[in-house]
Amino acid sequence: MSRIGKVPVVIPAGVDVKIDKNEISVKGPKGRLAMVIPQRTSMEIEDGAVHVKRNGDDKQARAFHGLAQRLVRNMVIGVTDGFSKELEIQGVGYRASMEGNKLTMQLGYSHPVFYDAPEGVTISVPKPTSVIISGYDKQKVGQVAAEIREKRPPEPYKGKGVRYTTETVRRKVGKKAGK
Repeated sequence: MSRIGKVPVVIPAGVDVKIDKNEISVKGPKGRLAMVIPQRTSMEIEDGAVHVKRNGDDKQARAFHGLAQRLVRNMVIGVTDGFSKELEIQGVGYRASMEGNKLTMQLGYSHPVFYDAPEGVTISVPKPTSVIISGYDKQKVGQVAAEIREKRPPEPYKGKGVRYTTETVRRKVGKKAGK
């Protein structure tokens, strides 16, 4: 048995979980999420918790057992607490600002870089060098953070660019004067 897969996902108060034939939907105070149950797994609601069971003992069933449990857990956490990612912008003149639903960034290019926040994700800029992405869908929050970081990834010589606050950039030594 998968150690992660056999742990039941507790359903907190205020969260409604429904399981149809091959789909699970979770509704909570922050929003509603739905997912198709991975193949070779099944789910049951018992004693206020979702139990993930695997159908069979082949390699695919074992692989999807823990995955299905974590996906359901992330859905429950997302609709109750939500997820967030923080980005920091480093570089002289590099900054960000919000104009309505559009993130505007100055990243050393000759033009500003724009990014529209998708539905279900909120972007806030508490400081010009800090961007916080939050939402109830963990995959969507991570995807938005990756797309913003992709606009100017941190470079290894001066460390300029957009990076996660938890990320460490390995710095390289530049050219040395010869002779």
